[in-house]
Amino acid sequence: MKKIISYTLLGLVFLTLTSFGVHKFYVSIYQINYAPEKKMLQITSRIFIDDLNDVLFRNFNKKTHLGEQNESPEDIILMKKYISDHFSIKVNGQQKAINYLSKELEGNVVICYYNIKDISKIKTLEIQNTVLIDLNSEQQNIIQTTISGKKQNLLLTDGEIKGFLKY
Repeated sequence: MKKIISYTLLGLVFLTLTSFGVHKFYVSIYQINYAPEKKMLQITSRIFIDDLNDVLFRNFNKKTHLGEQNESPEDIILMKKYISDHFSIKVNGQQKAINYLSKELEGNVVICYYNIKDISKIKTLEIQNTVLIDLNSEQQNIIQTTISGKKQNLLLTDGEIKGFLKY
């Protein structure tokens, strides 16, 4: 219970501070919900846009303009490639393809939407997330899940890039 309250408070602080141009902490939030009627995992990520542009430059040696007026389709392709290389989910021990749907901006945060289709039942989730850890070793990736009415959270960091949840 204390973990849920802590993660919720951390999430609220994160959202409150996203309206400022500079941030002194390195955190991203991922929400994973299971929609049994659609047999689908619905995933939302919230990542600071400046960190994402910085890590794309570092990884692909190309300046990107995500969230700016001169954002290009290639910028989106690089973002999708980076995230798919650094964020993965196994459902019931099987690696699943994460489908990118869209993105939007909220202040200085990019919100990305994804899904994983054809999930009839979830017994376990194994999540690996190294997004932005290669940019800053202090990066924390908070994973919040709601599966069959059960809420669970993970905190993934440079020291613990993978988490396992049972339902």
